[in-house]
Amino acid sequence: MQSNRRRFDRLKEENNMSFSNYLELKVLDHLMGKASYSAPTIYVGLSTADPLDDGSGLAEPSGNGYARVLTAAGNWNSAASGTITNLSTITFPEASGSWGTVSHVVLFDADTGGNILGSGALSAPTAIVALNIPRFSAGQLSVSLD
Repeated sequence: MQSNRRRFDRLKEENNMSFSNYLELKVLDHLMGKASYSAPTIYVGLSTADPLDDGSGLAEPSGNGYARVLTAAGNWNSAASGTITNLSTITFPEASGSWGTVSHVVLFDADTGGNILGSGALSAPTAIVALNIPRFSAGQLSVSLD
């Protein structure tokens, strides 16, 4: 019997992610000694629309098994040439129904709610349906400062 489960190695970010307005302000205030900022726990999520730098365009899937994926420092390579990439595969839970057509990857500082830290477009929008297991293979997500 053939399984209907499909893994999506092709979920790949098209360009480097850009920081959100929230994170840009936190980093600038920290850099200039105006406020303290500690590195947050990073959660990787998906969106069916461009979240925009201010987060107003976020359209995160809801239900059907969708959940953000918790990462740790060990899941990311060290920064080189102004860029950091994921060291290990980031795998989302198996979809129990449609998540819509995801077009963007989003970094958050919480498993629900919280703040958007950055986002980037996928190389190809992808419809996620029941039994799909979306994932980003090592090196397919990159965050840079420009």
